[in-house]
Amino acid sequence: MKYDPLKVTRLVASFKQALGRLKQLAKLSFDEFSSDPDRLGSAKYHFIVAIEAAIDLCNHLIALNDLRVPEDYSDTFRVLGDAAVFPPPPVDALVQMAKFRNRLVHIYWDVSNRALYDMLQDDLGDLDAFLVSLGKVVDE
Repeated sequence: MKYDPLKVTRLVASFKQALGRLKQLAKLSFDEFSSDPDRLGSAKYHFIVAIEAAIDLCNHLIALNDLRVPEDYSDTFRVLGDAAVFPPPPVDALVQMAKFRNRLVHIYWDVSNRALYDMLQDDLGDLDAFLVSLGKVVDE
């Protein structure tokens, strides 16, 4: 698969940094997390950064490899799934992550502290799986 190593390296670095911050926040109890507005804001920001970096990485691969143009952010993961770059389980989870990103950006007032905490507890493995799958197609 064709890709620009410098662009991929930069995006993967941003992704890993955001994921690392999310993993630190995931160690907190719900009460520690939800009682601190800075931690809540940090989690939202780092989810957005990680998901945006994943989307940007996918769009980069799509563009350089002449794959079909995605219909929306969620579809970027489907395009690479259809091209057999990513296996179905991570694709499905990443589609949900892209939808979560949209909620954080566009209807942030409707994301509960509990939903955000549950994402920290239950879904960071999906971001790890994305990185593993990406590593199989690029030399990162």
